[in-house]
Amino acid sequence: MEKKLDIININEYKPLRDIVFETLKDAILKGKLEPRERLMEIQLADQLGVSRTPVREAIRKLELEGLVIMEPRKGAYVSDISYEDIIDTLEVREALETYAVKLAIEKNEAEKIEELESLNNEFKKAFEEYDIQRMVYLDTTIHNNILALSGNKKLISFMDALNEIMQRFRLIYFNESYNPESIIVEHFEVFKAIKAGDKTGAVKAMENHLSSLKDDIKKVYKKD
Repeated sequence: MEKKLDIININEYKPLRDIVFETLKDAILKGKLEPRERLMEIQLADQLGVSRTPVREAIRKLELEGLVIMEPRKGAYVSDISYEDIIDTLEVREALETYAVKLAIEKNEAEKIEELESLNNEFKKAFEEYDIQRMVYLDTTIHNNILALSGNKKLISFMDALNEIMQRFRLIYFNESYNPESIIVEHFEVFKAIKAGDKTGAVKAMENHLSSLKDDIKKVYKKD
């Protein structure tokens, strides 16, 4: 295993096992530890500058969260993201986000769209600079902010539960370079409809955006 992780700061007021867990989880979500990559306790402990015990405990906790798979005689490895997982997630997102744009219009949140437009322009710049991590962050922020416009805390909570799998997928998606330009345009179409107070148009724009993602996912996973 090549060195991908830095020695951790153990001066934080946290149990070491929690710091190791958060470090490994962050590495998985940011793609430093890739899907199907073996997790070797000795190498990880050496890279992080800790003993094997907190690494072993962290791996077990990551397994409980579904980010790591442990198999007899094979050991631990980073879980993959299946086509079915992504499609299921997008279907839930469609239900949440189409409802969110309707609520945003009802609550007359059009004046907050300028902030989203600014974030989308930053996303465009990140795409032009091929800054994948920045693209992932901005796309996540844009969609989370759309949910926030709804003012519905339960809706936001449901979306939060999907963010980890979406962050991992975005890394794959943007590295494959499927249609980031169209994402920029589709975002602006959603914002335009919210600004205009057009519920039907906003829902349609969000549906079109997520439908385009589904089409691109088929290409990523080579589905007919």
